[in-house]
Amino acid sequence: MNPLVSVVIPVYNAEKYLDACILSVVDQTWPAVEIILVDDGSTDGSFGIIEKYRDTPNVQAIRQKNRGAAAARNAGLEQAKGVYIQFLDADDLLSPDKIEAQVACLDGSLTQLSICRTVHFNKDETNAAENDGEGWLHRDNDDSVDFLIRLYAGEEVLPGHGGMITIHSWLTPRALIDKAGPWNEKLSLDDDGEFFCRVVLASQGVKFSKNGINYYRKFTGYPSLSAQKNRKSTESAILAIDLKFDHLKKRTTESLVDRVFGKHYWWTGVLAYPQFKDLSAYCIKKAKQLGYTGKKYVGGRAGHALAGLLGWKMARMIAWFRQAFKGSWA
Repeated sequence: MNPLVSVVIPVYNAEKYLDACILSVVDQTWPAVEIILVDDGSTDGSFGIIEKYRDTPNVQAIRQKNRGAAAARNAGLEQAKGVYIQFLDADDLLSPDKIEAQVACLDGSLTQLSICRTVHFNKDETNAAENDGEGWLHRDNDDSVDFLIRLYAGEEVLPGHGGMITIHSWLTPRALIDKAGPWNEKLSLDDDGEFFCRVVLASQGVKFSKNGINYYRKFTGYPSLSAQKNRKSTESAILAIDLKFDHLKKRTTESLVDRVFGKHYWWTGVLAYPQFKDLSAYCIKKAKQLGYTGKKYVGGRAGHALAGLLGWKMARMIAWFRQAFKGSWA
């Protein structure tokens, strides 16, 4: 029998892209798919689009007050009956063979996860057909701790490593999610990083599917964490680092973990300055405790030059005032 795959799609004000997202699942070549659409208190026409699919076989619709993406995914999980779970954000897409390819890649395994290639495209483009090249992610790894260290390390700590795995790249056995626990609803930023950290650590490794693509829609012109005047997002980013570090330290004494997370704490501390000086100070202190000795500034060439002359705090202060000045004229 073909194992059922549950596709959980949290929806919040995504009317512009939602039809295409749903159709990319309806068009899957894998025959055993259920779709669970969770409207998280949308105020646009998203729920009207969802209702168009009520008569489509194997489609469920859930509507709840706005509680965030993590809570919406948990609500979908509660209804999911699949052996495997596919998470998909409402503005992203899957290639028609994505699920079938990853089910074949896992070959019945309930102790491993699968990832596939990612193609990034700009928000109003049709999805491109090129792949994301070759790298360390494009091979199997049966050591979950090693996989996460390589993922989090980045060029500065482990040249040739690091990277981004999108939420919908993963195909995950439900048994591993039950073992690892649900999405952390306290997190709004990097909730997927913390969630899949736990799931990967609960697994016996990650398998790479050579076939199948997930398409990730990029939204240009939106402020980065460094430009956001949002304390909640910054606190979430820091909590996610705290949790991922703790998860890994419980599994390994590898000193490289300290180097990896020293970098993450330092960079987050720099980007939090000067809007949230207390949060920045917390991160910088953690980075120093972990022995961080890497680059002291996060930004472009001019910022690095300023930091070399005036220190990273003054360089960040100047960058922040420039951004605030630009925003006041927007």
